[in-house]
Amino acid sequence: MSTGCNRDHISSREGVRCAEMAMVCLTDFEEYAKEHLSKATWDYYAAGADECCTRDDNLLAYKRIRLRPRILRDVSVSDTRTTVQGTEISFPVGIAPTAFHCMAWHEGEMATARAAEAVNTCYITSTYSTCSVEEIVAAAPNGYRWFQLYVYRDRKLSESIVHRVEALGYKALVLTVDVPYTGKRRDDIRNQFKLPPHLKVKNFDGVIQEAAGPEEYGIPANTLDPSISWKDVYWLQSLTRLPIVIKGILTKEDAELAVEHGVQGIIVSNHGGRQLDGGPATIDALSEIVDTVQGRIEVYLDGGIRTGSDVLKAVALGAKCVFIGRPAVWGLAYKGEDGVREVLQILNDEFRLSMALSGCRNVAEINRNLIQFAKL
Repeated sequence: MSTGCNRDHISSREGVRCAEMAMVCLTDFEEYAKEHLSKATWDYYAAGADECCTRDDNLLAYKRIRLRPRILRDVSVSDTRTTVQGTEISFPVGIAPTAFHCMAWHEGEMATARAAEAVNTCYITSTYSTCSVEEIVAAAPNGYRWFQLYVYRDRKLSESIVHRVEALGYKALVLTVDVPYTGKRRDDIRNQFKLPPHLKVKNFDGVIQEAAGPEEYGIPANTLDPSISWKDVYWLQSLTRLPIVIKGILTKEDAELAVEHGVQGIIVSNHGGRQLDGGPATIDALSEIVDTVQGRIEVYLDGGIRTGSDVLKAVALGAKCVFIGRPAVWGLAYKGEDGVREVLQILNDEFRLSMALSGCRNVAEINRNLIQFAKL
């Protein structure tokens, strides 16, 4: 597996193509990753559930939304900064929790964490990291990080990792609630996907016994607890002082319950289309959730963000911040930390340009008046 261009040997044909290839947009990174990762690895990252309708609709939904730009607004100075949970970040894009970064680049999540730290944004570390939470903090000691948490049948497992990340200075827990069971990802089944033998789900190394039986994504099958319910939010609050953000809400009913249960944020998410196929695109679900929450807690979104104008549309519809999943992995596959930084920089530049061309000088000026609601 190639993980980057060797610029010392430009004489080779591959090297020449590499040297000339300007990474202009996120699609360029996607094409590079598809070409350079093994089929099973690419399929794992790209996978959606069942027929991939929801995965694909996450992208298509943005193309159905039109902007109403305002002109002659003096956009000579612009400011993309915002805050999440009271902490300032450089622009309203963070990195969503995605698993197994070492399959894309040898330094894995350590490289991702350094990139997020360099551009001053939020990185949500996945439970299913191929570097441990301790290694990630050591790699980017000043980074702003949240931790994505699953609830396991063995509650002590979840409990111990909560205490670990709190002690390490993670700033929020992202409780992922849309995986009582893993979605049916056809390519992973066809490929009989397994974590490569030299890699481990590092956070559970020595904590979970090596499974003699079947494995699912690097840990023993049936480790996740399908009985998780709203009362577990109270259980989690009893363990930690960290803010709790619930990831995986797609309806106003569940948004209202989240507020009632005292959480600090919601990530509108359909797990990148990897869980229930046939659910809404996240950008289509956003408005009803924002309307229900009424500013009582922060609302974020992931799924389908590929351009700066996608970010602008999501913020205009009420998202405080958006999170990118697959594009961060493509950046890793291209050039490790530098590749992830490039992906974030391109999004930041595109977002700033879209803001200016729409007549917005700062994030506070972005609102629903920017969105055209007429049926196309």
